Amino acid sequence: MRVIVVSDVHSNLPALEAVLEAAEGEAAEELWCLGDLVGYNADPEACTVAMVELAVVCLAGNHDLVVNGTVDISVFAHDAAVAARWTQEVLSADALAMLRSLEPSGERAGVGLYHASPRDPVWEYVIDQRTAQSCLELLPHDLALIGHSHVPLAYTPGAGGRADGGYAEPGTLQLGEGRWLLNPGSVGQPRDGDPRAAYMVLDLAVRTATWRRLEYDIERAQREIVDAGLPASLARRLGEGR
Repeated sequence: MRVIVVSDVHSNLPALEAVLEAAEGEAAEELWCLGDLVGYNADPEACTVAMVELAVVCLAGNHDLVVNGTVDISVFAHDAAVAARWTQEVLSADALAMLRSLEPSGERAGVGLYHASPRDPVWEYVIDQRTAQSCLELLPHDLALIGHSHVPLAYTPGAGGRADGGYAEPGTLQLGEGRWLLNPGSVGQPRDGDPRAAYMVLDLAVRTATWRRLEYDIERAQREIVDAGLPASLARRLGEGR
């Protein structure tokens, strides 16, 4: 099976449209989404509907759980809280119901799927080798996918309590037969200094993972943020990839 894996769309419709258009040329059989459909950007309705309808598996991220009322909004501060409150006000009842139907973890085709991590599917950031090693040791599957950090990553078990791997540059990685923990990066708010939208192509038949980066209309996304009355800092960070 060949799969498009996306995560952390965060209401960024211009970025999502670019990824979905590119995905049409990937000869993939399924689309999987690792959560955080909403938050930060200005098109939560369209992004929620598109992901729930198109993805064979769609997880809930922490922003989705806050917006749908499962998690209290007090856990967020500053811009994240402002965007979550605004999203609650503008989302339709149908879209809110869609968010409430999602879970933060799942499994598909023998692959473990988690918004954040196998240890804590909602909140844990896996961005260092020690945390990655602890998660790899817990995996019930040889392969697991995570989001949440907004950074493309690849880890496999290492020595001394530290996993091997780290940041995943655009390109293809041969996974072999070992255990792997992979992050596709973020569609809607990359935080690795590269503002381009990120996604991953996972080929389970030959066990490869390919990370892609795409230019998209960032200025359109920034205008939509400002026009919606959301914090201008959210628009600025899109151009900085942080």
